[in-house]
Amino acid sequence: MKPEEVRSVYFLGIGGIGMSALARYFRLQGAAVSGYDKTPTPLTSALQSEGMKIHFTENLRAIPKKTDLVVMTPAIPSEHTELKYFEKNGIPVLKRSEVLGMICSGHRTIAVAGTHGKTTTSSLIAHMLRSAGIPHMAFLGGISKNYGTNFLVSENVFGSDPVCVAEADEFDRSFLRLTPDIAVITSADADHLDVYETRDQLLDSFTEFTSRIRSNGTLILKSGSGVIPRNPDISRFSYSLAGETDYHAENIEISGGRFHFDLVTPAGKWTGFVSGMPGSFNVENAVAASAAGRVAGLTQSQIRKAVGTYQGVQRRFDLQISRPGMVYIDDYAHHPEELKACINAVKEMYPDRKITGVFQPHLFSRTRDFADGFAEALSLLDTLILLPIYPARERPICGVTSKLIYDKTTLKRKLMSSKAELLTDLEQIKPEVLLTLGAGDIDQMVGPIVNKFGKEK
Repeated sequence: MKPEEVRSVYFLGIGGIGMSALARYFRLQGAAVSGYDKTPTPLTSALQSEGMKIHFTENLRAIPKKTDLVVMTPAIPSEHTELKYFEKNGIPVLKRSEVLGMICSGHRTIAVAGTHGKTTTSSLIAHMLRSAGIPHMAFLGGISKNYGTNFLVSENVFGSDPVCVAEADEFDRSFLRLTPDIAVITSADADHLDVYETRDQLLDSFTEFTSRIRSNGTLILKSGSGVIPRNPDISRFSYSLAGETDYHAENIEISGGRFHFDLVTPAGKWTGFVSGMPGSFNVENAVAASAAGRVAGLTQSQIRKAVGTYQGVQRRFDLQISRPGMVYIDDYAHHPEELKACINAVKEMYPDRKITGVFQPHLFSRTRDFADGFAEALSLLDTLILLPIYPARERPICGVTSKLIYDKTTLKRKLMSSKAELLTDLEQIKPEVLLTLGAGDIDQMVGPIVNKFGKEK
Protein backbone atom coordinates (compact mmCIF):
# COMPACT_ATOMS: atom_id res chain seq x y z
CA MET A 1 0.00 0.00 0.00
CA LYS A 2 1.23 3.46 -0.89
CA PRO A 3 1.08 6.08 1.89
CA GLU A 4 -1.43 8.16 -0.07
CA GLU A 5 -3.79 5.14 -0.24
CA VAL A 6 -4.09 4.81 3.56
CA ARG A 7 -7.60 5.68 4.72
CA SER A 8 -7.31 4.73 8.41
CA VAL A 9 -4.10 4.81 10.45
CA TYR A 10 -3.47 4.05 14.13
CA PHE A 11 -0.43 5.31 16.09
CA LEU A 12 1.12 3.66 19.14
CA GLY A 13 2.84 6.65 20.76
CA ILE A 14 1.07 9.32 18.72
CA GLY A 15 2.29 12.17 20.96
CA GLY A 16 5.97 11.75 20.08
CA ILE A 17 7.44 14.59 18.07
CA GLY A 18 8.27 12.38 15.09
CA MET A 19 5.07 10.34 15.30
CA SER A 20 2.83 13.41 15.49
CA ALA A 21 4.38 14.82 12.30
CA LEU A 22 3.42 11.61 10.49
CA ALA A 23 -0.06 11.76 12.03
CA ARG A 24 -0.49 15.28 10.66
CA TYR A 25 0.65 14.09 7.21
CA PHE A 26 -2.01 11.37 7.08
CA ARG A 27 -4.72 13.66 8.50
CA LEU A 28 -3.94 16.28 5.84
CA GLN A 29 -4.45 13.76 3.07
CA GLY A 30 -7.86 12.80 4.48
CA ALA A 31 -7.15 9.64 6.47
CA ALA A 32 -8.89 8.87 9.77
CA VAL A 33 -6.15 9.17 12.41
CA SER A 34 -6.31 7.77 15.94
CA GLY A 35 -3.87 6.51 18.50
CA TYR A 36 -2.57 5.91 21.99
CA ASP A 37 -0.11 7.78 24.15
CA LYS A 38 0.86 7.44 27.78
CA THR A 39 0.07 10.97 28.93
CA PRO A 40 -1.77 14.01 27.59
CA THR A 41 0.45 16.91 26.51
CA PRO A 42 -0.08 20.20 24.70
CA LEU A 43 0.92 18.38 21.51
CA THR A 44 -1.69 15.62 21.92
CA SER A 45 -4.28 18.31 22.67
CA ALA A 46 -3.32 20.04 19.41
CA LEU A 47 -3.71 16.76 17.51
CA GLN A 48 -7.13 16.21 19.05
CA SER A 49 -8.19 19.71 18.02
CA GLU A 50 -7.14 18.78 14.47
CA GLY A 51 -9.61 15.88 14.44
CA MET A 52 -7.55 12.94 15.71
CA LYS A 53 -8.96 10.52 18.31
CA ILE A 54 -6.47 9.85 21.11
CA HIS A 55 -6.73 7.86 24.35
CA PHE A 56 -4.27 7.57 27.24
CA THR A 57 -4.88 4.12 28.74
CA GLU A 58 -4.18 0.75 27.14
CA ASN A 59 -7.65 0.00 25.80
CA LEU A 60 -8.41 -2.52 23.07
CA ARG A 61 -11.95 -1.14 22.70
CA ALA A 62 -10.53 2.21 21.59
CA ILE A 63 -8.82 0.64 18.57
CA PRO A 64 -10.77 1.20 15.33
CA LYS A 65 -12.30 -1.95 13.87
CA LYS A 66 -10.76 -1.26 10.48
CA THR A 67 -7.19 -0.01 10.28
CA ASP A 68 -5.09 0.11 7.11
CA LEU A 69 -1.84 0.90 8.90
CA VAL A 70 -0.44 0.72 12.44
CA VAL A 71 2.61 2.83 13.23
CA MET A 72 4.64 2.48 16.42
CA THR A 73 7.44 4.34 18.14
CA PRO A 74 10.43 2.38 19.50
CA ALA A 75 9.50 3.70 22.95
CA ILE A 76 6.49 1.34 23.12
CA PRO A 77 7.41 -1.68 25.33
CA SER A 78 7.03 -5.18 23.93
CA GLU A 79 4.46 -6.08 26.61
CA HIS A 80 2.11 -3.22 25.68
CA THR A 81 -1.45 -4.58 25.57
CA GLU A 82 -2.37 -2.99 22.25
CA LEU A 83 0.89 -4.00 20.56
CA LYS A 84 0.39 -7.61 21.67
CA TYR A 85 -3.16 -7.47 20.26
CA PHE A 86 -1.91 -6.40 16.85
CA GLU A 87 0.79 -9.08 16.87
CA LYS A 88 -1.65 -11.81 17.97
CA ASN A 89 -4.10 -10.94 15.22
CA GLY A 90 -1.47 -10.69 12.48
CA ILE A 91 -2.03 -6.97 11.92
CA PRO A 92 1.15 -5.49 10.41
CA VAL A 93 2.88 -2.88 12.57
CA LEU A 94 5.49 -0.59 11.01
CA LYS A 95 8.05 1.51 12.82
CA ARG A 96 7.91 5.27 12.44
CA SER A 97 11.14 5.21 10.44
CA GLU A 98 9.72 2.72 7.95
CA VAL A 99 6.69 4.89 7.26
CA LEU A 100 8.80 8.04 6.94
CA GLY A 101 11.03 6.18 4.48
CA MET A 102 8.00 5.10 2.45
CA ILE A 103 6.67 8.66 2.25
CA CYS A 104 9.99 10.24 1.29
CA SER A 105 10.99 7.54 -1.21
CA GLY A 106 8.72 8.99 -3.87
CA HIS A 107 10.10 12.51 -3.58
CA ARG A 108 13.33 14.43 -3.85
CA THR A 109 14.56 14.28 -0.27
CA ILE A 110 16.84 16.37 1.93
CA ALA A 111 17.72 14.40 5.08
CA VAL A 112 19.51 15.94 8.05
CA ALA A 113 21.31 13.58 10.42
CA GLY A 114 23.49 14.17 13.47
CA THR A 115 23.64 13.55 17.18
CA HIS A 116 22.82 17.24 17.67
CA GLY A 117 21.98 20.20 15.46
CA LYS A 118 19.66 18.34 13.14
CA THR A 119 16.35 19.88 14.28
CA THR A 120 17.52 23.46 13.87
CA THR A 121 19.22 22.70 10.56
CA SER A 122 16.29 20.79 9.06
CA SER A 123 13.73 23.38 10.18
CA LEU A 124 15.85 26.18 8.68
CA ILE A 125 16.08 24.27 5.38
CA ALA A 126 12.30 23.87 5.42
CA HIS A 127 11.94 27.60 6.10
CA MET A 128 14.20 28.32 3.11
CA LEU A 129 11.98 26.24 0.84
CA ARG A 130 8.83 27.88 2.20
CA SER A 131 10.28 31.39 1.81
CA ALA A 132 11.34 30.62 -1.77
CA GLY A 133 7.93 29.22 -2.72
CA ILE A 134 9.27 25.70 -3.42
CA PRO A 135 6.66 22.91 -2.92
CA HIS A 136 7.71 20.95 0.16
CA MET A 137 6.87 18.65 3.03
CA ALA A 138 8.99 18.74 6.18
CA PHE A 139 8.96 16.22 9.03
CA LEU A 140 10.67 17.99 11.90
CA GLY A 141 11.89 16.93 15.34
CA GLY A 142 10.58 20.09 16.99
CA ILE A 143 7.91 22.75 16.69
CA SER A 144 8.94 25.50 14.27
CA LYS A 145 8.50 28.91 15.87
CA ASN A 146 7.89 30.45 12.44
CA TYR A 147 4.94 28.17 11.72
CA GLY A 148 3.87 26.57 15.01
CA THR A 149 4.10 22.99 13.76
CA ASN A 150 6.44 20.03 13.32
CA PHE A 151 4.92 19.17 9.94
CA LEU A 152 5.50 21.96 7.48
CA VAL A 153 3.75 21.61 4.14
CA SER A 154 3.08 23.88 1.17
CA GLU A 155 -0.39 24.43 -0.27
CA ASN A 156 -1.71 21.84 -2.73
CA VAL A 157 1.24 19.61 -1.86
CA PHE A 158 -0.49 16.42 -2.97
CA GLY A 159 -0.97 17.83 -6.45
CA SER A 160 2.69 18.77 -6.84
CA ASP A 161 6.09 17.13 -6.64
CA PRO A 162 7.35 18.47 -3.32
CA VAL A 163 10.82 18.36 -1.83
CA CYS A 164 10.71 16.24 1.32
CA VAL A 165 12.78 17.47 4.29
CA ALA A 166 13.30 14.77 6.89
CA GLU A 167 15.06 14.80 10.21
CA ALA A 168 17.10 11.59 10.05
CA ASP A 169 17.24 10.01 13.51
CA GLU A 170 20.22 7.79 14.32
CA PHE A 171 18.47 6.11 17.27
CA ASP A 172 17.62 2.49 16.49
CA ARG A 173 19.36 3.08 13.13
CA SER A 174 16.13 4.68 11.93
CA PHE A 175 17.88 6.90 9.36
CA LEU A 176 18.87 3.84 7.35
CA ARG A 177 15.28 3.74 6.04
CA LEU A 178 15.85 6.95 4.06
CA THR A 179 17.30 7.33 0.57
CA PRO A 180 18.02 11.06 0.32
CA ASP A 181 19.17 13.10 -2.65
CA ILE A 182 20.89 15.56 -0.31
CA ALA A 183 22.16 14.48 3.10
CA VAL A 184 23.55 16.70 5.84
CA ILE A 185 25.50 15.25 8.78
CA THR A 186 25.88 17.81 11.55
CA SER A 187 27.72 15.70 14.15
CA ALA A 188 28.48 12.14 15.18
CA ASP A 189 29.44 12.31 18.84
CA ALA A 190 29.12 9.22 20.99
CA ASP A 191 25.45 8.74 21.93
CA HIS A 192 22.79 6.04 22.10
CA LEU A 193 25.35 3.58 23.39
CA ASP A 194 22.44 1.39 24.49
CA VAL A 195 21.98 0.77 20.76
CA TYR A 196 25.53 1.08 19.39
CA GLU A 197 27.71 0.04 22.38
CA THR A 198 30.72 2.00 21.03
CA ARG A 199 31.26 5.21 19.08
CA ASP A 200 32.93 3.18 16.31
CA GLN A 201 29.65 1.34 15.80
CA LEU A 202 27.82 4.67 15.70
CA LEU A 203 30.26 5.95 13.07
CA ASP A 204 29.77 2.78 11.04
CA SER A 205 26.05 3.47 11.04
CA PHE A 206 26.58 7.03 9.83
CA THR A 207 28.87 5.70 7.11
CA GLU A 208 26.12 3.29 6.08
CA PHE A 209 23.74 6.25 6.01
CA THR A 210 25.99 7.99 3.47
CA SER A 211 25.76 4.89 1.27
CA ARG A 212 21.98 5.37 1.20
CA ILE A 213 22.34 8.67 -0.69
CA ARG A 214 20.99 8.28 -4.21
CA SER A 215 23.36 8.20 -7.17
CA ASN A 216 24.48 11.68 -8.20
CA GLY A 217 23.27 12.95 -4.83
CA THR A 218 25.17 15.17 -2.42
CA LEU A 219 26.62 14.82 1.07
CA ILE A 220 27.23 17.92 3.21
CA LEU A 221 29.46 16.80 6.06
CA LYS A 222 30.56 18.63 9.21
CA SER A 223 34.34 18.80 9.24
CA GLY A 224 35.86 16.72 12.03
CA SER A 225 32.72 14.62 12.55
CA GLY A 226 34.68 11.40 12.14
CA VAL A 227 32.34 10.05 9.46
CA ILE A 228 34.21 8.63 6.46
CA PRO A 229 31.78 8.19 3.53
CA ARG A 230 32.39 5.34 1.13
CA ASN A 231 29.88 6.19 -1.59
CA PRO A 232 31.81 7.06 -4.80
CA ASP A 233 28.71 8.14 -6.75
CA ILE A 234 27.96 11.32 -4.82
CA SER A 235 29.26 14.86 -4.55
CA ARG A 236 30.77 15.85 -1.20
CA PHE A 237 31.08 19.19 0.54
CA SER A 238 32.57 19.95 3.93
CA TYR A 239 31.38 22.69 6.27
CA SER A 240 32.31 24.22 9.60
CA LEU A 241 31.84 27.40 11.59
CA ALA A 242 35.14 28.74 10.34
CA GLY A 243 38.18 27.28 8.63
CA GLU A 244 39.37 25.64 5.44
CA THR A 245 36.13 23.95 4.41
CA ASP A 246 33.88 24.27 1.36
CA TYR A 247 31.28 26.19 3.34
CA HIS A 248 32.09 28.32 6.39
CA ALA A 249 31.45 31.70 7.96
CA GLU A 250 33.82 34.67 7.99
CA ASN A 251 33.79 38.09 9.64
CA ILE A 252 31.47 36.95 12.42
CA GLU A 253 30.31 39.83 14.61
CA ILE A 254 27.59 40.33 17.21
CA SER A 255 25.65 43.56 16.92
CA GLY A 256 22.29 44.40 18.44
CA GLY A 257 21.89 40.86 19.73
CA ARG A 258 22.22 39.38 16.22
CA PHE A 259 25.04 37.54 14.49
CA HIS A 260 26.41 39.16 11.32
CA PHE A 261 28.63 37.09 9.03
CA ASP A 262 29.71 36.38 5.48
CA LEU A 263 29.22 32.92 3.98
CA VAL A 264 32.06 31.34 2.02
CA THR A 265 30.81 28.90 -0.64
CA PRO A 266 32.41 27.05 -3.57
CA ALA A 267 30.85 29.78 -5.73
CA GLY A 268 32.57 32.56 -3.80
CA LYS A 269 31.83 34.70 -0.76
CA TRP A 270 28.24 35.73 -0.03
CA THR A 271 28.19 38.79 2.20
CA GLY A 272 25.69 40.38 4.55
CA PHE A 273 24.13 37.45 6.40
CA VAL A 274 22.29 38.25 9.64
CA SER A 275 20.92 35.72 12.10
CA GLY A 276 18.90 36.39 15.22
CA MET A 277 19.61 32.91 16.61
CA PRO A 278 21.91 33.04 19.66
CA GLY A 279 25.18 31.15 19.90
CA SER A 280 27.96 30.55 17.41
CA PHE A 281 26.75 26.96 17.08
CA ASN A 282 23.63 28.33 15.41
CA VAL A 283 25.78 30.22 12.92
CA GLU A 284 27.31 26.85 12.06
CA ASN A 285 23.82 25.34 11.69
CA ALA A 286 22.98 28.21 9.33
CA VAL A 287 26.10 27.40 7.29
CA ALA A 288 24.96 23.76 6.94
CA ALA A 289 21.41 24.73 5.99
CA SER A 290 22.68 27.31 3.48
CA ALA A 291 24.88 24.67 1.85
CA ALA A 292 21.86 22.38 1.48
CA GLY A 293 19.79 25.25 0.12
CA ARG A 294 22.39 26.10 -2.48
CA VAL A 295 22.70 22.46 -3.58
CA ALA A 296 18.89 22.30 -3.81
CA GLY A 297 18.98 25.23 -6.26
CA LEU A 298 18.05 28.21 -4.10
CA THR A 299 19.61 31.55 -4.88
CA GLN A 300 21.92 33.60 -2.68
CA SER A 301 19.19 36.15 -1.97
CA GLN A 302 16.63 33.47 -1.11
CA ILE A 303 19.01 31.82 1.35
CA ARG A 304 20.12 35.10 2.93
CA LYS A 305 16.48 36.20 3.43
CA ALA A 306 15.52 32.89 5.05
CA VAL A 307 18.46 32.96 7.47
CA GLY A 308 17.45 36.48 8.52
CA THR A 309 13.79 35.63 9.12
CA TYR A 310 14.24 32.24 10.79
CA GLN A 311 12.91 32.26 14.36
CA GLY A 312 14.11 28.84 15.54
CA VAL A 313 12.43 25.86 17.18
CA GLN A 314 10.60 25.55 20.45
CA ARG A 315 12.85 24.21 23.22
CA ARG A 316 16.00 25.08 21.27
CA PHE A 317 17.50 28.04 23.13
CA ASP A 318 13.93 29.20 23.64
CA LEU A 319 13.77 32.59 25.39
CA GLN A 320 10.83 32.55 27.81
CA ILE A 321 11.47 35.53 30.10
CA SER A 322 13.50 38.65 29.43
CA ARG A 323 12.96 41.39 31.99
CA PRO A 324 15.14 43.49 34.26
CA GLY A 325 16.50 41.16 36.89
CA MET A 326 15.80 37.85 35.17
CA VAL A 327 16.30 35.98 31.91
CA TYR A 328 14.88 32.48 31.41
CA ILE A 329 15.83 30.17 28.53
CA ASP A 330 14.49 26.64 27.95
CA ASP A 331 16.56 24.18 25.92
CA TYR A 332 16.31 20.54 24.81
CA ALA A 333 20.02 19.85 25.49
CA HIS A 334 20.45 16.30 26.80
CA HIS A 335 23.99 15.37 25.71
CA PRO A 336 27.20 16.76 27.26
CA GLU A 337 28.25 18.51 24.05
CA GLU A 338 24.82 20.14 23.72
CA LEU A 339 24.96 21.30 27.32
CA LYS A 340 28.40 22.85 26.79
CA ALA A 341 27.25 24.64 23.65
CA CYS A 342 24.12 26.01 25.32
CA ILE A 343 25.79 27.14 28.55
CA ASN A 344 28.72 28.74 26.73
CA ALA A 345 26.31 30.59 24.43
CA VAL A 346 24.51 31.96 27.49
CA LYS A 347 27.84 33.03 29.01
CA GLU A 348 28.62 34.77 25.73
CA MET A 349 25.32 36.67 25.84
CA TYR A 350 25.28 37.47 29.57
CA PRO A 351 28.93 37.62 30.67
CA ASP A 352 28.25 39.58 33.86
CA ARG A 353 25.36 37.53 35.22
CA LYS A 354 25.19 34.39 37.37
CA ILE A 355 23.68 31.40 35.58
CA THR A 356 21.45 28.81 37.27
CA GLY A 357 20.78 25.59 35.38
CA VAL A 358 18.05 23.03 36.05
CA PHE A 359 18.96 19.74 34.39
CA GLN A 360 16.83 16.63 34.01
CA PRO A 361 18.97 13.70 32.79
CA HIS A 362 17.37 11.67 30.01
CA LEU A 363 17.72 7.86 30.13
CA PHE A 364 19.51 5.73 32.71
CA SER A 365 21.91 4.36 30.10
CA ARG A 366 22.91 7.83 28.85
CA THR A 367 23.45 9.00 32.45
CA ARG A 368 25.66 5.98 33.15
CA ASP A 369 27.64 6.30 29.92
CA PHE A 370 28.25 10.06 30.06
CA ALA A 371 28.26 10.92 33.78
CA ASP A 372 31.75 12.45 33.56
CA GLY A 373 30.82 14.51 30.50
CA PHE A 374 27.60 15.74 32.09
CA ALA A 375 29.46 16.75 35.25
CA GLU A 376 32.09 18.64 33.26
CA ALA A 377 29.48 20.52 31.23
CA LEU A 378 27.23 21.36 34.19
CA SER A 379 30.20 22.60 36.19
CA LEU A 380 30.25 25.58 33.79
CA LEU A 381 27.17 26.87 35.63
CA ASP A 382 27.20 29.05 38.73
CA THR A 383 24.36 27.10 40.36
CA LEU A 384 23.02 23.65 39.48
CA ILE A 385 19.65 22.11 40.31
CA LEU A 386 19.57 18.44 39.36
CA LEU A 387 16.28 16.59 38.86
CA PRO A 388 15.71 12.80 38.87
CA ILE A 389 16.41 10.89 35.66
CA TYR A 390 13.61 10.82 33.10
CA PRO A 391 13.44 7.11 32.13
CA ALA A 392 11.66 7.42 28.75
CA ARG A 393 11.74 3.91 27.26
CA GLU A 394 14.08 2.39 29.85
CA ARG A 395 13.79 0.50 33.11
CA PRO A 396 15.97 1.60 36.05
CA ILE A 397 19.60 0.50 36.15
CA CYS A 398 20.96 -0.45 39.56
CA GLY A 399 23.13 2.29 41.02
CA VAL A 400 22.35 4.83 38.29
CA THR A 401 20.65 7.99 39.57
CA SER A 402 21.14 11.73 39.14
CA LYS A 403 23.50 11.62 42.12
CA LEU A 404 26.04 9.93 39.84
CA ILE A 405 26.36 13.29 38.04
CA TYR A 406 25.88 15.38 41.16
CA ASP A 407 28.85 13.88 42.97
CA LYS A 408 31.17 14.46 40.00
CA THR A 409 30.39 18.16 39.49
CA THR A 410 32.86 20.71 40.85
CA LEU A 411 30.24 23.34 41.68
CA LYS A 412 29.92 24.67 45.21
CA ARG A 413 26.32 25.77 44.69
CA LYS A 414 24.29 22.70 43.75
CA LEU A 415 21.29 20.80 45.01
CA MET A 416 19.10 17.83 44.20
CA SER A 417 15.45 18.67 43.67
CA SER A 418 12.23 17.42 42.09
CA LYS A 419 9.63 18.96 39.82
CA ALA A 420 7.33 19.33 42.82
CA GLU A 421 9.98 21.27 44.77
CA LEU A 422 11.48 23.21 41.87
CA LEU A 423 9.50 26.44 42.09
CA THR A 424 10.20 26.72 45.81
CA ASP A 425 13.92 26.13 45.26
CA LEU A 426 14.04 28.71 42.48
CA GLU A 427 12.26 31.27 44.66
CA GLN A 428 14.99 30.88 47.27
CA ILE A 429 17.83 31.09 44.72
CA LYS A 430 16.39 34.08 42.80
CA PRO A 431 18.28 33.33 39.56
CA GLU A 432 19.57 36.13 37.36
CA VAL A 433 19.75 33.86 34.29
CA LEU A 434 17.84 30.57 34.45
CA LEU A 435 18.18 27.59 32.11
CA THR A 436 15.96 24.51 32.06
CA LEU A 437 17.71 21.71 30.23
CA GLY A 438 16.71 18.20 29.16
CA ALA A 439 14.74 16.05 26.72
CA GLY A 440 12.27 14.52 29.18
CA ASP A 441 9.17 16.12 30.66
CA ILE A 442 11.00 19.12 32.12
CA ASP A 443 9.14 21.14 29.49
CA GLN A 444 6.07 20.77 31.71
CA MET A 445 7.74 23.20 34.12
CA VAL A 446 8.12 25.98 31.55
CA GLY A 447 4.58 27.30 32.02
CA PRO A 448 4.69 27.29 35.83
CA ILE A 449 8.10 29.02 35.84
CA VAL A 450 6.89 31.72 33.45
CA ASN A 451 3.71 32.22 35.48
CA LYS A 452 5.67 32.61 38.72
CA PHE A 453 8.64 34.65 37.59
CA GLY A 454 7.54 36.28 34.34
CA LYS A 455 6.31 39.52 35.89
CA GLU A 456 8.57 41.84 37.77
CA LYS A 457 7.66 42.03 41.45
